[in-house]
Amino acid sequence: MTLALSPPTSAPPVAAGLRCVRLDPVAWARQAASSPRPLGGLGWGIAAPGLAGLELPVLSEGGPLVDAWLGQGGTQRQGRNGAVQWQADDRWAFGQLDLPDVDGDLSGVARQAYLDIFTALRACGHTQVLRLWNYLPRINGDGGGLERYRQFNIGRQQAFMEAGHDAFEGAPAACALGLPDARDMPGGGLHLRFLAASKAPRPLENPRQVPAYRYSSTYGPRAPTFSRAALADAGGGRVALFVSGTASIVGEHSVHHGDVLAQARETLVNLQAVLDAANARCTAGFTFDDLHCTVYVRHAGDAAAVLALLAAAQPGAPAPLCVQADVCRAELLVEIEAHAFAPGALA
Repeated sequence: MTLALSPPTSAPPVAAGLRCVRLDPVAWARQAASSPRPLGGLGWGIAAPGLAGLELPVLSEGGPLVDAWLGQGGTQRQGRNGAVQWQADDRWAFGQLDLPDVDGDLSGVARQAYLDIFTALRACGHTQVLRLWNYLPRINGDGGGLERYRQFNIGRQQAFMEAGHDAFEGAPAACALGLPDARDMPGGGLHLRFLAASKAPRPLENPRQVPAYRYSSTYGPRAPTFSRAALADAGGGRVALFVSGTASIVGEHSVHHGDVLAQARETLVNLQAVLDAANARCTAGFTFDDLHCTVYVRHAGDAAAVLALLAAAQPGAPAPLCVQADVCRAELLVEIEAHAFAPGALA
């Protein structure tokens, strides 16, 4: 059993400021050829010119889709700094970086990748990161004495500190997922995407969880660099909520080992806690009905049961996109990230 997605939008809604529209490939091509162009797009199960494609298997109905990020319009510009390509308007920027795989220590590659991102942010004039997406092959594999994700965290945190960006309380929303060998994207290894702005977001934490940047050494020599979520002014009297990859973690420990549905239920509890934290910091009044979710499952065979559970638990929410990817901890079987926009203001 799979759940149908809402029909992909053929054109973005008329709205001032930042927005994200989930499009089918034909609608994306039409939008990309229009003026103003999208800032960028996250392609799920699709690669196309000008698209930051992620060829992860799409497990929900609807086939390949694109999350098209649309901005202010007006003067648009684009550039390249190191390995980073970006496009920006007067208020927002979207960028991507794709590097070949490395068999050895990933920390140096991750450090340089993030230093390139920070250089690109300065070049485009939008130095405040709202959201980061990180994808690397064999995320749970041994990189030569240390798990590859833990190596990645060393390099990421080091780059944040060298560039003068907050690696702790002010860290942006983010996710990190794995691409096993059988699902490597063409060309490679480390794939990063980012959304940035000229105004700083407001980071959020989940009171049920230890902040990721405060994890103990149990989870590696350097903690992950991200906040559980972030709020931002989206323009047009709206607030944007960016929810980081969220999983079955209480405190700092994974719970419900081996039970994908129990993990999915715990993840929903964590998502509600993040929504509560967001609503305490703004007037938007976000609910599950506002969340546009992307669900990652480690095993393709779990997709139908997880999607059915989510549909029963939150019947008013948009049907999520579901793709197959490895979660950053080997024992975690499902992770959910989301974004939402609602009328309101930051408190």
